Amino acid sequence: MLERPIIQQRGFRNTTGDTGVTGFEMLLRNPNYRGVAGSLVDGADVSVDGRAFPREAQRWTLRGRTFTLDELRASTDVRWPLDETAVLSVDHPGGLSAGTHRVEVAVHLRRPYIPEVAGPSVFRSAATATIVPGADPADGLRHGVSLYSFSGDLYTSMTLEDAMADIADLGATGIEILGEGNVPGYPEPDPAWVDTWHRLLDRHGLTPTNYGSWVDTAMWRDRDLTAEEARAQLARDLRLAKLLGFSSVRPKFGVVTPDLDPHPVWEPAVEGVLDLAADLDIVICPEIHSPTPIKHPVTQGYLDFIDRTGSDHFKLLIDTGIFQTAPVDDGHEGFEGKKRPAFLEPLAVPMADLAEVLPHVHFIQAKFFEIDDTLTDLHIPWPGIVATLRAAGWRGWLSSEYEGRREPYRGRDQVRRQHALLRSLIQGPHRPATS
Repeated sequence: MLERPIIQQRGFRNTTGDTGVTGFEMLLRNPNYRGVAGSLVDGADVSVDGRAFPREAQRWTLRGRTFTLDELRASTDVRWPLDETAVLSVDHPGGLSAGTHRVEVAVHLRRPYIPEVAGPSVFRSAATATIVPGADPADGLRHGVSLYSFSGDLYTSMTLEDAMADIADLGATGIEILGEGNVPGYPEPDPAWVDTWHRLLDRHGLTPTNYGSWVDTAMWRDRDLTAEEARAQLARDLRLAKLLGFSSVRPKFGVVTPDLDPHPVWEPAVEGVLDLAADLDIVICPEIHSPTPIKHPVTQGYLDFIDRTGSDHFKLLIDTGIFQTAPVDDGHEGFEGKKRPAFLEPLAVPMADLAEVLPHVHFIQAKFFEIDDTLTDLHIPWPGIVATLRAAGWRGWLSSEYEGRREPYRGRDQVRRQHALLRSLIQGPHRPATS
């Protein structure tokens, strides 16, 4: 499914050749109301951050075939359909710097059925687009994205495959899902959908990372779940996660206090599935989420459970919202007429607390709310987080979890910005932006 703007967010990258970074490219949606012959494409005016690039420096790729503009004008057997993007490549030795750029494009099309007196058909588009540096496997941190980041867009303006394509386009390799949020027919998906899921993973080179599940302890109005009922719900999701290829499950138990103390049923329920988790080779990782800090009885309870059971299949999941240093004032869906929810207040957990528990951390949800045009996160202190992870030699998944405003396409843009920011911090300013 194509994005509505002519300039697509996906596909904006630097290009490389034998001599290094040679230029940049972008994907363009055909702005006309019908497909056109390639010979009717008269090029595009392109400027980036106010710098214009001549049409002679362009190459167009339509339906897998690449042309200079003169070759495209002379072509007789290629078309630009409405449902396919064109790749517009621009020569620019050294490419564009990592981060956001103001991109303006004016696509020129000839339309023989419109008289010349009406002038050329010019379709203009402008966007702020982000160059994301390539990931370096040697840095020890693996990059993924939670489908929660695309809430509002997923199933409306983007399909599951669009989401997977976006993640792969970032150079990320991990995909995190919410079981009942992203699995059609949950908890018993159609086998055909499961086959499609695995086929799309292979197509886009993605690894299933963390599966989010819920144990709704208050699902009945007259009583709470019993330990056995909670255990059965968790066991069901462990088996489904294994079917879909996931290596960890985040169980979200109902809470009993404003500090997110989980219902006491969590402990017998989890202990009752530890053998199953070991058989399936899945790690159960409860989430440390604002307003619960690391130094808190809830977290200590999980650590005590690790010590008592000695299980390698129960560890912690850190949500980086606990490091938030400024309030989030954009509101939050579902909280009408209330002051900012407690989990949007700055908790500012110190980095020393993170370093202390990292040996027990299996997964990190890289929660964030807004990254501006300068790649500055307005709420989460990424330099300190990245430095702490690197100093500890932590090796694991950083999974983007955007939880900001939900205007169409905003999540997709913000996730690109976060990956540009994180990789720039991890790799240092001396590294070239290669994708």
